[in-house]
Amino acid sequence: MVVRTVDLRSDTVTKPTEAMRNAMANAEVDDDVLGYDPTAQRLEAEMARITGKEAGLFVPSGTMGNLISVLTHCQIRGSEIILGDYSHIHIYENGGISTLGGVHPRTVKNNEDGTMDLDLIEAAIRDPSFEICYPTTRLICLENSQAHSGGRCLSAEYTDKVGELAKKYGLKLHIDGARIFNASVALGVPVHRLVQAADSVSVCLSKGLGAPVGSVVVGSKSFIARAKILRKTLGGGMRQIGVLCAAAFTALQENLVKLDGDHRKAKILAAELNKIKGLKVDVATVETNIVYCDILKGSRISETELVKTLEQYGLLILPEGPLRVRFVLHHQISESDVHYAVSCLQRALAGVAEENGDE
Repeated sequence: MVVRTVDLRSDTVTKPTEAMRNAMANAEVDDDVLGYDPTAQRLEAEMARITGKEAGLFVPSGTMGNLISVLTHCQIRGSEIILGDYSHIHIYENGGISTLGGVHPRTVKNNEDGTMDLDLIEAAIRDPSFEICYPTTRLICLENSQAHSGGRCLSAEYTDKVGELAKKYGLKLHIDGARIFNASVALGVPVHRLVQAADSVSVCLSKGLGAPVGSVVVGSKSFIARAKILRKTLGGGMRQIGVLCAAAFTALQENLVKLDGDHRKAKILAAELNKIKGLKVDVATVETNIVYCDILKGSRISETELVKTLEQYGLLILPEGPLRVRFVLHHQISESDVHYAVSCLQRALAGVAEENGDE
């Protein structure tokens, strides 16, 4: 019987704190579709201030935030955007930019550190003189931190260079900043500096910060005015959203200071997992709250079998492709939980070795 549960599937699994629930219960609200919800306005203004942009817009999810941003920049069907082949927008958002916006993705290889080579980005920009055949490049998308690369952080200097490239060709730059606060804390650089070159940013509040729902898209006032119309079109216009925004605002106040601890615990976990026979973690690449762990072929267990075995101990993680699993730390995971997770992995791998008669 499971007596303890440690949930490391994602930082989206957190439960609202008592302070969040109280804030939700007492939130001052009005109709946000009509533009009058004061709590929403306060959260949007705060996110615009933090990111150094003119205005913000609360949306139900990061996926919708990215979709709205792309479609606002690419109002002509058949537009093309350049983005990483391992980016969240490309892999995990249902192809929404194409399905709903007629936007064509042109991928560039993501390096292990989450960047894309600048020369490859430039080479991917279509020659407008041949628009009789080519789609028109209108947007470049970055992701910071880059989840599929293990939560690696993009520096302000790198982002500036991509921004300069975008301006050179008359393009816009969007940043999927689902975990931009994690990147900011890890790099020791303010959020507004990391996104200074961007025309728009989607910031998730329900990942590292632990809010129950929501993201905020930020950009210029004219950009947000167009984005608000698209939010309504996509079914994201909600009424008394101050109830949700109050929890998100509390998460911002409560949990931003806890991100450094999440990163520290992720590094502890990575180092300890790397000591277990049959597992391998590139400890040096763990920069934020995400840990990818490879299962060595000689371990005689697949990623799905390992996940199922760990469930029996109350440890929840996700498979991340062949012979790879993912752990994500968050503010409701203690250092004791980390050590328990390590002990579960030790037992699981030892059990496999025993079944196979290995010493």
